[in-house]
Amino acid sequence: MPELPEVETVRRTLNTLITGKTIERVTVSLPRIIRRPEDPLLFAALLEGQKVRNIERSGKFLRFNLDGWVIVSHLRMEGRYGLYASSDPVEKHTHVIFHFTDGTELRYRDVRQFGTMDLLPAGEEFAGAPLLKLGLEPLVPEFTADALGAKLEGKKTRLKTVLLNQEIVAGIGNIYVDETLFRAGLHPERAAGSLSRPELERLHRCIVDILNEAVAAGGSSVKSYVNGQGESGSFQDQHRIYGRKGQPCHTCGTPIERIVVGGRGTHYCPTCQKPHEGGHQA
Repeated sequence: MPELPEVETVRRTLNTLITGKTIERVTVSLPRIIRRPEDPLLFAALLEGQKVRNIERSGKFLRFNLDGWVIVSHLRMEGRYGLYASSDPVEKHTHVIFHFTDGTELRYRDVRQFGTMDLLPAGEEFAGAPLLKLGLEPLVPEFTADALGAKLEGKKTRLKTVLLNQEIVAGIGNIYVDETLFRAGLHPERAAGSLSRPELERLHRCIVDILNEAVAAGGSSVKSYVNGQGESGSFQDQHRIYGRKGQPCHTCGTPIERIVVGGRGTHYCPTCQKPHEGGHQA
């Protein structure tokens, strides 16, 4: 599933490709992709004549800001956008096409069919689902060690599980939690509320650094992820821990182990990420 760096890369790419374009019509071939309004024909009708002002991001969600509406889009497992000429053949699994007045088309393709789109009145996109309960946005100045600490305080739940909770910190998924905890030297099963102040500050710094580095590299292409121009990311070449079970840790040489935490496969170094002396959540 694309995480914050991948979605941010898609956002930046789409901003360069479609900002300023006007929607002439919309074709929806898989109605369940459209959650609101329930009628895909109404979704299409409301978008006719709308101009793309810009694309923003909230956590793992893209926000297409139009004249009077906002499309909130979640790529889920394998959703992807691409800009095409109207004469280009339409690939299989293309479910939504935004036809622009200049003869180009933004096509949404999703092999797994898990992606979603919500069309909401501009100014109301944060008033309800799916954006209302999103947690801290980690790439803004307001994301401080104090803000993170307030979210973790008193929690006995395992640290990895808490960081994957989108109502705590928005946008971080399995790859970047593993990479962050390794760099911070924290065991994934550590109780989230047990961090000392130096550990909290280190965790905060590592979250920000890892995400910024991943964005700069265009994200991680470990499966099918590409940006809006069909280009793969390269941060997977910098992974220190994720997907490296049994391989030697780059820091100490200990074989990397894989366990399951909260139902998610989790990679860690048993030497660099020792359990907390006070124990951890089982």
